[in-house]
Amino acid sequence: MNARFLAIVNPAAGGGRCGRLAKAALEKLRATGLEVDVAETSGPGEATRLARAAYARGQRNFLAVGGDGTAYEIVNGLFPEAASGERPAVGFLPLGTGNSFLRDFSDRGAAHAVEAVLAGRRQACDVLRLEHAAGEIYFINLASIGFTADVAAATNRRFKRLGELGYILGVLVCLARLERRSFPVRVDEEPEFDRRRCLFLSFNNSKFTGGKMLIAPDASTSDGLIEYVRWGPIGRLGLLRNFSKLFEGTHLAHPLAARRAARRIEFALDAPVDVMVDGEVLTLDCRRIEVLAGALDVLV
Repeated sequence: MNARFLAIVNPAAGGGRCGRLAKAALEKLRATGLEVDVAETSGPGEATRLARAAYARGQRNFLAVGGDGTAYEIVNGLFPEAASGERPAVGFLPLGTGNSFLRDFSDRGAAHAVEAVLAGRRQACDVLRLEHAAGEIYFINLASIGFTADVAAATNRRFKRLGELGYILGVLVCLARLERRSFPVRVDEEPEFDRRRCLFLSFNNSKFTGGKMLIAPDASTSDGLIEYVRWGPIGRLGLLRNFSKLFEGTHLAHPLAARRAARRIEFALDAPVDVMVDGEVLTLDCRRIEVLAGALDVLV
């Protein structure tokens, strides 16, 4: 096992903030005696290729230097090979935009992340596998369809360069054309697919998304379960009145909201849909989601 860390740096994360800060942050880690090699990405998907190649040559310790999207790409480079091989570990230098995953463990951001890496604080973490018509992807935060994915898509495709203002504009655009659709899903061994219209469905491994949005307050990264959150067909006025509750985790008290812990989710979609996965937006014909319990170590 290679004890050195491979830091995979996404210089574009955080609107270029990561590129400006990564070198100094990594030098501080090296100054403590930590052995760190660095690979910098130059475009989407490269972190996945770098992680896959490194795992194949024996690398087992990784640092995701960027945001949630950087960690997502690294996880998809490690799996599926790591599911049947030696368990890898991923630490974080949160220099991106959202950095939602770490909020399950601390609100101290980079300071907490660096302490965890230096102390070697490892915790087993579940990995969720989403099978779709063209293959499969892996994630450690959440996948969501409906309004939440619509907002992420609008923000990423039209307003991402504007940062937090861009997210607000994405919310306003999606609110103006608010859709409540049916995404047929079956949870565990239920006999029927749930075809009711909804605002969104979310399939969570951790609690937060979009930085501070507490979509799944009951989620655990190590319980071997998917935290399934559903919000039914709430209207514009109801959503406006309750939107702040998404940041408090109290939206689940709404009569149209529900949650449950599950081991397996199956889909019966009529066509591909936008899916927000760990901050990335993909268009997928989803088939099922399953849990790889404790498949990854995270340094938190």
